[in-house]
Amino acid sequence: MYVSALTTDFYELTMMQGYFSNNHNPQVVFDMFYRNNPFNSGYAIFAGLNELIDKLENLSFDAEDIEYLRSLGKFTEPFLQYLREYHFCGDIYAFNEGSVIFPGEPLVRVHTTLIEAQLIEGLLLNNLNFQTLIATKASRMVLSSEQGLIMEFGLRRAQGEDGALSASRAAFIGGCRMTSNTLAGKKYGIPVGGTMAHSWVMGFDNELESFRLFAKLYPENAILLIDTYDTLGSGIDNAIIVGLEQKKLGRKIGVRIDSGDLSYLPRVIRKKLDDAGLTDATICISNDLTEEIIQTLVHDKVPIDSWGIGTNLVTGGDQSSLNGVYKLAAKEENGKIVPTMKISNSFEKTTNPGIKQVYRFTDKDGNALADLISLDDEKIKSGTKHIFYHPFAEGDFFEMGPSSYEFCIPMLVKQMEKGKRVNPKPSLVQIQANVARNLECLHPSFKRLINPHIYKVSLTAKLKKLKMQLLVEQRHKSQKTES
Repeated sequence: MYVSALTTDFYELTMMQGYFSNNHNPQVVFDMFYRNNPFNSGYAIFAGLNELIDKLENLSFDAEDIEYLRSLGKFTEPFLQYLREYHFCGDIYAFNEGSVIFPGEPLVRVHTTLIEAQLIEGLLLNNLNFQTLIATKASRMVLSSEQGLIMEFGLRRAQGEDGALSASRAAFIGGCRMTSNTLAGKKYGIPVGGTMAHSWVMGFDNELESFRLFAKLYPENAILLIDTYDTLGSGIDNAIIVGLEQKKLGRKIGVRIDSGDLSYLPRVIRKKLDDAGLTDATICISNDLTEEIIQTLVHDKVPIDSWGIGTNLVTGGDQSSLNGVYKLAAKEENGKIVPTMKISNSFEKTTNPGIKQVYRFTDKDGNALADLISLDDEKIKSGTKHIFYHPFAEGDFFEMGPSSYEFCIPMLVKQMEKGKRVNPKPSLVQIQANVARNLECLHPSFKRLINPHIYKVSLTAKLKKLKMQLLVEQRHKSQKTES
């Protein structure tokens, strides 16, 4: 599988040529993290990693790529020759896909050369930011439905074909049961499904005929769209006629509502179906659903069996992107890897320096209590006391002793070594199950839609000290330069 290495921002290539021509290509470590939870949520779901690994294993410049770059008149022949022979050779440590994640944590750690680290930045962020956003949105919808059957119907509203495929993958990871996107079904093995369009009903002489023919063709999945003409009139009446005919054959039907009052209509329709003896008939609703609408309908005990969701799922709804970033954390100087950091006037945008690890502290049942970011060479063990320092506030900290937790689990796992995957590739079903386990171990206060509790992500004393030391040193250098 060839993946074009042109999937990068142009300025990465111009910087790479600058490094190349100046023979400046030290070993470096980059971190990928995000600053704020999407959708005002209390968490996010890490998605896109395994697809990224597949792409990195196959990343290269083919002859057409090189010829295109040559045509731009910006690149030297020695640099183009370097690109012609390129393949990814770095090491990657990352959270396992499907993990619950929080702001400020290094989710991916890239160990490689400076040139290579720059090249993959766009590809890495493109895959992880979008899929993490959509997987998080899907998980919120599934939680709001109280683990209901949610179908992703977003192909026609997604941002292009590639966006639709990535959204289908991420939505399934987040907990959706199936997709309407047939190509996503083929590519990822996601169950495919759907109901019917209004055009099916309108394409026949009458509504009843359209329902009968559909039920005959698809007796195991006869979900009838009843709002083409009159939902509470001919729509439900004709569905009941077909439902009774199917019941005599030992089959059952479902109905879908795509418009109108989604609180009132399902109640009336449920009663009509039950009064007709179709107690096993199901009700599916669609029509620009959000997690807030779903939660309200579930709270109000509206009789709904499944949910078809498109626009607000595959586009992110009211948030179109995750603010994930990729920053240099360490670099080679005089043969040694030394920590570095980005310094900002806004302290919350000042990065955490060095090669780091993240430990998740849990109770004996695996419930997440807090996360601690350490330097990678620190020995963080269970059964001892640990101090958790606030990542921004100077004097804010708390302690967690052996009686307060049971385990501390390292979250960054080696995923690639010298450009090759090191662990068996998990299936999407396994990743989806990892999401479910992670969410089950997260306290309900972090999962509520409105004003979720803030999960504690802290720094060790050693990392906090290093951060402040580098900050002070840089400030002194700046003052000397100004004077």
